[in-house]
Amino acid sequence: MPEGSAGGPGATAGEGEGRAGELESLAGGKLLLDRPADAVARLRIANPERRNALDHEILAAIAAVLPRLDDGIATRCVLITGTPPVFSAGYDIAEFTEEAFEREAEALVAHPFQAAMEALVAHPWPTVAAINGLCLGGGLELAVSCDLRIAAAAAELGMPPTKLGLVYGHTGLCRFLETIGLPRTREMFFTGRNLSAARAERIGLVNEVVEDAQIDAAGVELAAEIAAAAPLSVRGNKRVIDVLAANQTLSPELEEELVELRRACFGSADFREGVRAFAEKRRPVWRGR
Repeated sequence: MPEGSAGGPGATAGEGEGRAGELESLAGGKLLLDRPADAVARLRIANPERRNALDHEILAAIAAVLPRLDDGIATRCVLITGTPPVFSAGYDIAEFTEEAFEREAEALVAHPFQAAMEALVAHPWPTVAAINGLCLGGGLELAVSCDLRIAAAAAELGMPPTKLGLVYGHTGLCRFLETIGLPRTREMFFTGRNLSAARAERIGLVNEVVEDAQIDAAGVELAAEIAAAAPLSVRGNKRVIDVLAANQTLSPELEEELVELRRACFGSADFREGVRAFAEKRRPVWRGR
């Protein structure tokens, strides 16, 4: 049983029960939502005929479903993966003509794609990408927009805009700069080369590489481990990290918000439960309050 599943470490009484078998079809079946472990919501891109390319329906569904997954503490980690053998070949440009791109580039590309990425970045609970295979372009930005990434050993990751004659969006480039730094971002976007999973791990593009056959289980295990931790702590720490990453200096309002997050945790029932459970050498039961 994966850590964090019902009855596992840090289980939250009454949350996630009876939901593990549910499967919800979104975007005409091209995006699937299920619950593989307690408090874990998994989104699987299921567009195999297009190598899991991200079309408008899929992007709109991602943007719409993520706010639904801020559902108290029933969901405490979101896991994103693809239908094997591909994570995502990127933004689906096949249906658009050259004339349409020139005339309506902003409407065709920027809005639906950015809406999905912004919803993912803004999600208050940790997000994990399980990169089960080829991961290119917009598919890689989707993965980089997640908090953590785990990759199958045979996965390849790349950014091909220079091979398409495309200047990439500055918000996406910022995410790569924050993740792998200036020299590696230059390399990826100037050469358009695909990176092996092993190299991606070495430069910090992914956090961990696992055997191909283990990627699904490893993704669920990592998400379940996160979901099993103290909810107020996980959500609060994500907020603090996101604020610090986005602001070189803190305004008085932001600093007060972060101080209040820490102050509030000391008065929470979960903090008292965590201290008691540690002293009593047992698993804590989190309540999210």
